[in-house]
Amino acid sequence: MVLEIFEGILNALSQNGIWSIVDILVVALIVYGGLALFRGTSAVSVLYGFGLLLIVVLGVSGLPHLSMLNWLLSTTLPFLSIALVVVFQQEIRRAMERIGRIGAWLTRPLGSTGQEELLKAIGDISRACARLSELRQGAIIVLERETGLQEYIERGIRIDGHVSSELLLSIFLPNSPLHDAAVIVRGNRLVSAACVLPLSEEMLIARLGTRHRAAVGISEVSDSISVVVSEESGVISIVNNGRMMRNLDEAKLRKILSLLYASGPQGQSGLWPFGSGPSVEDETATGRSSQAGAQTQTDARNL
Repeated sequence: MVLEIFEGILNALSQNGIWSIVDILVVALIVYGGLALFRGTSAVSVLYGFGLLLIVVLGVSGLPHLSMLNWLLSTTLPFLSIALVVVFQQEIRRAMERIGRIGAWLTRPLGSTGQEELLKAIGDISRACARLSELRQGAIIVLERETGLQEYIERGIRIDGHVSSELLLSIFLPNSPLHDAAVIVRGNRLVSAACVLPLSEEMLIARLGTRHRAAVGISEVSDSISVVVSEESGVISIVNNGRMMRNLDEAKLRKILSLLYASGPQGQSGLWPFGSGPSVEDETATGRSSQAGAQTQTDARNL
């Protein structure tokens, strides 16, 4: 069976020339995109299992005198495609959303919100997070980009006010009825509070607590940026595209948000829509030398 596949490829190359090479490159690009999509997720083991099963099925189906088994395989394989859609529904949805963001990179970021207004909002968010860190008060702030978060906004309590450090501090006071869930920021406006977010199922994130799982979870289904303040340790973290960077201070947070949020879709790392898998990075490991500015830009591109 394998030899027949290679013979078919060689025959196609000899007959069609350059178009066969283009065909192979396109297929390779699609396969690479699929692998990049699953990389770093729990679906990798399922994908490996399916690949092993497919190899076994192709090998067995090529054996002679196994008509009953061949009939069984040919009958059940069409239903296997439906099972794959069910098993990988989250990954497929994530891929479609990331492919849809490609067109957004060509448009003006964040609607009509000006650069100066965004930078002011970023400064207020950074100051509020630094103060919350000092007070050991937990918080999660989600910054909407091109992927709309209206379904999560509607689940919360509408605020629709300008972002300010005082407003954020009042929301995340321990006795506030809004402090347990997330706030969502659109442009320079805080549109909703007490928003319930999807939780990530990644084992690497599970040990960090519910706020961190929610921050990673919303980044897995959208292109939003999340800022988290740990209630237990006061550590400030930022999450983008399923990746987390921890132990940030006010200046570092402001710089990264300026690169990722104020720059719009162009702030995302790379042009490949599938991105990287989940990870957790500790900022204390990078050091704080005279190269901190360049390191911040590198860290932001890696998020």
